[in-house]
Amino acid sequence: MNNKHILIGIAGGSGSGKTLVSNRIVEEYGPKSVAVIVLDSYYKDLSHLDLDARRLVNFDHPDAFDVELLMTHLEALQQGQSVEVPIYDYVNHNRKSETIRLNAPLIVVLEGILPFCFKRVRDILDIKLFVDTPDDIRLLRRIRRDMVQRGRTLEEILDQYEKDVRPMHLSFVEPSKREADLIIPRGGKNHIAINIIRAMIEKLLKSDHALRSPLTQAETNS
Repeated sequence: MNNKHILIGIAGGSGSGKTLVSNRIVEEYGPKSVAVIVLDSYYKDLSHLDLDARRLVNFDHPDAFDVELLMTHLEALQQGQSVEVPIYDYVNHNRKSETIRLNAPLIVVLEGILPFCFKRVRDILDIKLFVDTPDDIRLLRRIRRDMVQRGRTLEEILDQYEKDVRPMHLSFVEPSKREADLIIPRGGKNHIAINIIRAMIEKLLKSDHALRSPLTQAETNS
């Protein structure tokens, strides 16, 4: 446990509801105290490949991620330093040239399908959460998301799901569930789980008297 900043990992299959859980944490502690980093931002730079070659990359395999850069940034954020987070372009399957400057907040949430597959990442996280959602619901959510937000056809989505997403989920994502401190059915709509997460965060915050959450202060003043 670091004595400055809290690092939370949220894992789960594509479309499981990880973002809903992240949003609940932001709602609890406020956008000034919480920043969410998406693991997809740390896909390896594929500028050396043309677009057709990039389309063939298995982005659901652990080898697709730049773990060295991710760890450098997590370690910096843990110590209160700023980082330049890459921006991933889902249409062109590559990083954009620009980055987002992130000044270390009190709580950093790392959200993605495979964060628990890397021991170095697991070891630096203070809290590890896994969002567990049935396959059919996840697939429906993925179809809606990719068609609306990423401009992909139904045929492209289903082909990728059958070829990469489902096999990699069974090989890497599902087994990583055993690394979690808390498994959350139904994601951000699971109010009991959200209360447990709040208690876990509060315990870490109270371990350093200099770090007080808005929720704790509100309870004290009420």
